[in-house]
Amino acid sequence: MRQTRIWRHFDIWLLATVAVLTIAGVVMIRSAIAGNQALVDSPSRQTLFAIVGFAVVLLTASIDYRIWATLSRPIYILTVGLLGMIAASGVAGFGSKRWFQVGTNTVQPSELAKIFMILVLASYIARNQHKLKQTGTVVRSLALVGLPALLVFIQPDLSTAIVLGVIWAALIWAGGIRYRHIATIVIIVLLLPFLAWPFLEPYQQARVVTFLFPNPDESYGETYNVNQAIITIGSGGWSGKGYGNGTQVQLRFLKVRHTDFIFSAMSEEFGFIGASIFILLFIFVIFRCLRAARMARDMFGALICYGVAILLFFQGAFNIGVNLNIFPVSGLPLPFLSYGGSSLLTSLLGIGLVQSVILRHKKIEL
Repeated sequence: MRQTRIWRHFDIWLLATVAVLTIAGVVMIRSAIAGNQALVDSPSRQTLFAIVGFAVVLLTASIDYRIWATLSRPIYILTVGLLGMIAASGVAGFGSKRWFQVGTNTVQPSELAKIFMILVLASYIARNQHKLKQTGTVVRSLALVGLPALLVFIQPDLSTAIVLGVIWAALIWAGGIRYRHIATIVIIVLLLPFLAWPFLEPYQQARVVTFLFPNPDESYGETYNVNQAIITIGSGGWSGKGYGNGTQVQLRFLKVRHTDFIFSAMSEEFGFIGASIFILLFIFVIFRCLRAARMARDMFGALICYGVAILLFFQGAFNIGVNLNIFPVSGLPLPFLSYGGSSLLTSLLGIGLVQSVILRHKKIEL
């Protein structure tokens, strides 16, 4: 009876919106591969991950989210262990080693690390909320996220390491740190690019240099990809060229169009109106996550929802910004839309955690 009662709080609007975005992602991937035989099974693979992902949503929602607080230490050890094993037995691709081979599929532990670190940091901050004004508590929280971020950075995967840093900064701010700590974090953020520059891989440095000093005559490379993305977005006009009729996509002028630049592909086929509808639906998902944070019955639940909202917002905003040449090319996926099983499962796992908090936001009336 008690288990039945809590499901009446299930946020069907959140689940329905996520379902629409996920289906749209599969549909767009099908168009974006543009008949490329090497990618022909991508839509079916994404569909399979979507089905598994929605099962994960329901399973995670059925589990009391407070259980994860008691398991935060094993979760942290698992996260560090998986990231550490990548160096020894990971699968290399695109200049980095980020994946494990599982049957015919690959799994990217750094994607799961984003959600796992939300749980770990939320648990730590909730337990030490009354000590957050102490510098030592803030430093220890930074050390918690610092080790996984370092392991991700050396893969190398700078963008995901930055995401982990953003999650930490957002959660520690939400927990209620002192203003002088916020000022210190801002100074560190401003200095970090200069401190990290010598440790970046040559291709990572090239991306930043290309973004700051683009070469309009470059025939291929990062400038070419971004230029083609902007052309693709512009060619869609207000209403788009229609599904499967985008010339930039179907003639393959736009590269990595089913992953990094899928927003550009969608904009060409559905235009400014279609892209705006997607953005509004995406914002609605983030709003529902923030609403869940306000409804949560404890700090741990609130921080979980807030962390998931920040994760989705940052990745979505950065990916769209890359497509519009506002940010350097990063490789961050567009949640629910870009091709990638690990990314999709991570996003849906986050939604499941938010649903778990919503289901238990108040005591059950018997």
